[in-house]
Amino acid sequence: MNRGVWYAAGAYVLWGLLPIFWKALAHVPTLEILAHRVVWALVVALLLVALRGGWRWIGQALRNRRVVGVFVLTAILLSFNWGLYIWSVNNNHVVEASLGYFINPLVNVFLGVVFLRERLRPGQALAIVVALAGVSFLTITYGTPPWIALILAGSFGLYGLLRKTASLGSLEGFTLETMAMFVPAFVFLVFVELSTGGAFWHMGPWTTLLLVASGAATAAPLLLFAAGARLVTMTTLGVLQYIAPTLQFLLGVFLYGEALSPERLTGFVIVWIALVIYTIEGVISSGRAARARRAEVVP
Repeated sequence: MNRGVWYAAGAYVLWGLLPIFWKALAHVPTLEILAHRVVWALVVALLLVALRGGWRWIGQALRNRRVVGVFVLTAILLSFNWGLYIWSVNNNHVVEASLGYFINPLVNVFLGVVFLRERLRPGQALAIVVALAGVSFLTITYGTPPWIALILAGSFGLYGLLRKTASLGSLEGFTLETMAMFVPAFVFLVFVELSTGGAFWHMGPWTTLLLVASGAATAAPLLLFAAGARLVTMTTLGVLQYIAPTLQFLLGVFLYGEALSPERLTGFVIVWIALVIYTIEGVISSGRAARARRAEVVP
């Protein structure tokens, strides 16, 4: 099997299993977990940049106001997304959070049409309509929209949109984002330490170890994904991306015992049908594009 498939699949498996990690820190306030995640993720990022020996880009990036502005915005979106996801996991909303990452590919398509003027193919349009039907069904049956799922999908979709227009690579962009988040995160941790004592060192060595490990838990799947994305097609990534929300959904239902009524399951099934349509359409479209490229080079 292609080495890139293993890398990408490994990234999505790690993302899918992250609820287990955050549940182990459920006794720590969400904002404190988020702040530690930012601080230790930056430590990991800087170590990786040091190993690669490429520091020149930092000065160039910081002198470019547009680059700084974009990555400040992506840092805000990413920290909000991270914080909401951690809160969702530790307040027994793993299933709804998984819905956000199921519909995220369709949100990306919608944002591409709205902001990048990308052309919407018929199959993509059908998938979005079916997904909207699923979300509408969940809204009607529960009396309220699945806000957690919608906000997670929307914030991560906007994050991806901004990163798509950025000029830095994966590791460099991640480093700049965590640098932007570091100061408020560190100030918050100092405040917590001076006011209430915080969790670090005060809740036992296991909690301290997990808080430090949150940096590696954040960076590892990102690095695997970056390595895999260079070696596989976008179609393959499009199929593999459902590993993460599927694992999250299964963990929520079978490990954490979250309620899954027939109505809620029906709404998820409608969304899954939309994703099947989207995936099949993507595979067919990629195949046609590949055949067209081969036809162009044939003498």
